[in-house]
Amino acid sequence: MNATPNNVDATEIAKFDALASRWWDPAGEFRPLHKINPLRLDYIRQRATLSGSRVVDIGCGGGILTESMAALGASVTGIDMAEGPLAVARLHQAESGTNVEYLQSTAEDLASKRPGQFDVVTCLEMLEHVPSPPAVIAACAELLRPGGNMFFSTINRNPKSFLFAIIGAEYVLRLLPAGTHEYEKFIRPSELERWSRHCGLQLKSSIGLHYNPLTREYSLGENIDVNYLMHFQRPDDA
Repeated sequence: MNATPNNVDATEIAKFDALASRWWDPAGEFRPLHKINPLRLDYIRQRATLSGSRVVDIGCGGGILTESMAALGASVTGIDMAEGPLAVARLHQAESGTNVEYLQSTAEDLASKRPGQFDVVTCLEMLEHVPSPPAVIAACAELLRPGGNMFFSTINRNPKSFLFAIIGAEYVLRLLPAGTHEYEKFIRPSELERWSRHCGLQLKSSIGLHYNPLTREYSLGENIDVNYLMHFQRPDDA
């Protein structure tokens, strides 16, 4: 579970660099992120205090969730390894005036410099894009203070998720650019829970993220067969 050197996939970074300029376009390639952001933010807000808290957003991209948490009163650090999205995030932050610190860093590097300094850690739609998800999870656990809250979201690995998250989302409905995801990198909830538990995190809740192609609306629900979120907590005595 130790952090692996260079836990970065250059091909994945290049994908998001190429699309960076369109990150804040609500009708562009990142439209799904804009649509699901209120749902993700509400899930976090109901389970952790954001106002006055120190928060780090791992794999922040162009800063959609990052800025939303800052707007609720959190002091937020957003980290990513893709230069393009970070540049876009900084430009947007300058316009919005939100309280965000953006850094080009891996979770592992930040954990070595700021262990136990954050009340809330978010790592959404990121684990399926790195070579070693357990190393990122271990770093996230190190960043959390005792009693802090950890939020992950990713995609389940099963035939249904292949059909919905890749064939449906990328090729049929074209919700995402083709090639955004690789099935082999999807993560079963049992794997995510096991890796997190090994790092001293306790599972508090989980929920699925669903898309209705008829209404074109997203919602949260009990089924975690495809996209899902998990809330963990670091015990106070950790």
